[in-house]
Amino acid sequence: MSWNPALDTEIPVGDAVDAIETVIVPRARDLGGFEVRRALPSAQRQMVGPFIFFDQMGPAEFLTGQGIDVRPHPHIGLATVTYLYQGKIHHRDSLGTDQWIEPGAVNWMVAGQGITHSERTDGEVRAAPHSLFGLQTWVALPKDKEESAASFEHTPREALPLLEGEGKQVRLILGDAWGEAAPVAVHSETFYADALLEPGAALPLPDNHEDRGLYVLAGEVTVGGQDFGAGKMLVFRPGDRISARAGARGARLMLLGGATMDGPRHIWWNFVASSKEKIEAAKEAWRAGDWAHGRFRLPPTDAGEHIPAPPG
Repeated sequence: MSWNPALDTEIPVGDAVDAIETVIVPRARDLGGFEVRRALPSAQRQMVGPFIFFDQMGPAEFLTGQGIDVRPHPHIGLATVTYLYQGKIHHRDSLGTDQWIEPGAVNWMVAGQGITHSERTDGEVRAAPHSLFGLQTWVALPKDKEESAASFEHTPREALPLLEGEGKQVRLILGDAWGEAAPVAVHSETFYADALLEPGAALPLPDNHEDRGLYVLAGEVTVGGQDFGAGKMLVFRPGDRISARAGARGARLMLLGGATMDGPRHIWWNFVASSKEKIEAAKEAWRAGDWAHGRFRLPPTDAGEHIPAPPG
């Protein structure tokens, strides 16, 4: 569509064009002393690249005997990564994986046609006061991978590329950016990076991806002449050259994006799919509860309980 002067009498040019397409203020939920802030999906954006779910967990402090207990629950059509800054989470899944999630490491769980997992703070962690702070994200799978077999991949912090210089430390978690590539096996064009900036340091966003955004975890950044503090997600127009400059206190950012997904996605509970029929089939399979022969299994080391499907 061409510009229509009847609809817009003035069209901005040059520096008058806002570099930021969308600013998302996450919705906050208190889970009983443990706050979660959800930036995706939102009313403004369902996805940024393949990222369809983005939660900030905490920061939270737990007393002795307290912690999180996310009972076994199912996923389809997505991959999850929980990236921690503080604390530990015990991950167990229906593949038999029994793995602690620790700060800076990547636990990449691909649900494909179906997986079940639990996330808890238990054992020695729960026996003492502890803190928890991190991000949980879901990456939608392309249509040709939605029915793939489930898998799990653990990558320690030391194996991830670290770019340093000019007041910046950037750890590449997923995908490729700035001439580096993370070792995690992603299924579509993706980038996900943890950036720590000293006061005044500037970080250009990678220019090899169509869809790009950043989330301010701490401090403040200036982008396009505007200042943004912690708890804001910024989404940028494709093709624009964008740089984020840290304020006087420095900044911690998570950068994310990749190629636009191959069509919209349906989301229900923990299920993501390209069709409503796939969602309905997964609902029916989970509600059937046939853990021995059905589509879903329970984690063999955490099979004593599970989260029932919500109504709907």
